Amino acid sequence: MTADVAVVVSPSAGRGRGRQLAAGVLAAFRETGFRPEVLPATTGAEAARQAAEAVAAGARAVVAVGGDGTVHAALQAVAGTTTPLALVPAGTGNDLVRALGAPADPLAAARAAAEDLAAGVVRTVDAGRVGDRWWATVLCCGFDSAVSDRANRMRWPRGRRRYDVAVLAELARLRPRELTLVLDGEARTLPVTMVAVGNTGWYGGGMRVCPAADPADGLFDVTVVGPTTRLELIRARPMLTDGTHVDHPLVTVFRASRVELSAPGVTTYADGEPVAPLPAVAECVPGALTVVGTSRS
Repeated sequence: MTADVAVVVSPSAGRGRGRQLAAGVLAAFRETGFRPEVLPATTGAEAARQAAEAVAAGARAVVAVGGDGTVHAALQAVAGTTTPLALVPAGTGNDLVRALGAPADPLAAARAAAEDLAAGVVRTVDAGRVGDRWWATVLCCGFDSAVSDRANRMRWPRGRRRYDVAVLAELARLRPRELTLVLDGEARTLPVTMVAVGNTGWYGGGMRVCPAADPADGLFDVTVVGPTTRLELIRARPMLTDGTHVDHPLVTVFRASRVELSAPGVTTYADGEPVAPLPAVAECVPGALTVVGTSRS
């Protein structure tokens, strides 16, 4: 039997939750008349390659079972094509699921995606692109990318605690960075604590860093946080959860379809994954991503 739905399952998302959910996800698609198959990938790079091969062979959809990292891998195969992506949240962040309004319950999300696919109900949204790398949520650089860099170098502690330790370490060395920002051809150089380029509003597991971002308007929302102190940054964290930080006098929000970023020694992250060192150019590609399972939002 030849598979017609490729399923990418993260072995580590949600402490193995993705693997536990795989049987239920496969059943949801089989019950709707499809022939799903779990790809044997064990890394994000393998998942992206195998999913791309499945798309080239005519797969009717790619299903990402995991968190935003799993979605990011699957996105590399489907963005820029008409092959739909189905989102089954099984990670700790699930920010794209949150942004697009797919069901938060994994098996309900799988059923919704299977039913939409069978009925031909799809939705197109924008995607970001840096070079040949696609992303769907938020591309960030500055303090938060420095935290991610440090956390990725650490071997202890494990899990979320490692990120918390990295935050404390980067707070201790907090300083503004001189960054050149070019928005649709208009350049400015300014000191920043961080910059977030949002195709959607959420990142970091539920922080609304770009609260007004619309993934179907062909534009990024660019949130720029100017120079700040450690205490101000700590106090602002709750504001990131509800999006009210954009009213702070140190925060400026721009909109653009093409964003050029340049600063020495800085790496960009998107969907929680490392994307490229600066300088980098982010382009919003309208309608580049087709999704199923979000039509009930």
